[in-house]
Amino acid sequence: MAVRLDEIDVQLLNELQADADRSNVDLARLVGLSPAATLNRIRRLKKSGVIRRIAARLDTTEAGFPLQVYVSATLARHEPRASLAFEKAVLAMPQVIAADWVAGEIDVMLLIVARDVAELQQVLTQLSIKGAQRLTTLLRLQEIKGSSPLPLTPAAG
Repeated sequence: MAVRLDEIDVQLLNELQADADRSNVDLARLVGLSPAATLNRIRRLKKSGVIRRIAARLDTTEAGFPLQVYVSATLARHEPRASLAFEKAVLAMPQVIAADWVAGEIDVMLLIVARDVAELQQVLTQLSIKGAQRLTTLLRLQEIKGSSPLPLTPAAG
């Protein structure tokens, strides 16, 4: 069930989505609360799960990963044990920076980074060994729109 967010929660979350490196004092000034009240709200939002984590977003190419590919995977077997084994393998691969189970013609959608083609080939081979029957790779050419802030609004009522 979604957490009810008031206007100040929404302001805090929007500010953190725009720049998670802001100090608590800056956030307090922006939303018109004391630093202690602001810190309590942020702690509550973390505890409730609305804020999962605060992290820096890196430029993949500048960080040394010029290859970014989307990979759709179809598993050879669709039983819980095989799915769990594949999931564990994906979680253990640092080159897989995002992964989602999906519904439709494929089972999993992955975002993979690699330093070169040889590293990409190693990752694809591991995915095949761990249960992927079919892998379709799409080379990411250029970002149009990165991960964007959620369009938050205060809860009604």
